[in-house]
Amino acid sequence: MSTAVDLIPTLIGVGVLVAEATAALLLFRVRGAWAPAAAIARGVVQLAIISLILGGIITQPALIVVALLVMFCVAVSVATRRIGWSRQTALVMSTSIAAGIAISAAAVFGSGALQPTPRYALAIGAIVIGNTMNIATLTGRLFWRSVIDHWDEVEGWLALGATPRRSTLELARGAVREALIPSIDQTKTTGLVVLPGAFVGAIFGGLSPLEAGRFQIIVLAAIMAAGSVTAVLVATWLGPVRTKPVLAN
Repeated sequence: MSTAVDLIPTLIGVGVLVAEATAALLLFRVRGAWAPAAAIARGVVQLAIISLILGGIITQPALIVVALLVMFCVAVSVATRRIGWSRQTALVMSTSIAAGIAISAAAVFGSGALQPTPRYALAIGAIVIGNTMNIATLTGRLFWRSVIDHWDEVEGWLALGATPRRSTLELARGAVREALIPSIDQTKTTGLVVLPGAFVGAIFGGLSPLEAGRFQIIVLAAIMAAGSVTAVLVATWLGPVRTKPVLAN
């Protein structure tokens, strides 16, 4: 267990990293320059709390289900807020993210690639939920931005008699493609540029490098499957546009 003395270098290191990030944004006069610092501070508090909670639920399947449901609800809330809060966008994000997670989980556990133990369910569930949240957010924001930037073209399609969905179809496809680029690049460069946290954590947890690599490739494939399904569903749900959207800050 870490002592207060052990934590001092960690706090110093994190503080320096926060200062570097904030300084870079302030020097370039980026709006919201303090957002990374606030995010890290919030993350520290949340990780401290969740570390205490997980110590008591890691062997309790029912409590793990509750934890994953809480993660899912928070993910939906964050993604919805980034697009623009409304009952419709909340429905879009919740159903799209849920479908992506369900499809990937069914493949992972149904195929026997991983055993449906509480530890695996929590580990892969949390990773997939977090990544699908990011992909759903990117898809929605990229799509809205594309529609706003190309509104004259969309109106032209509508004026020619195209359906609302057809008038934005290519923009929706572009948003899906762009939203998946970070996940695709991370997967392509795993082992060469990136050593993912799940891989390193599994080795630190006592698994052999071969077993850790097996777990990591399952995680990456699950992220790609869940993210692809989620992105397509978000773009499909948002696709029929009749009025110029307003993108949330």
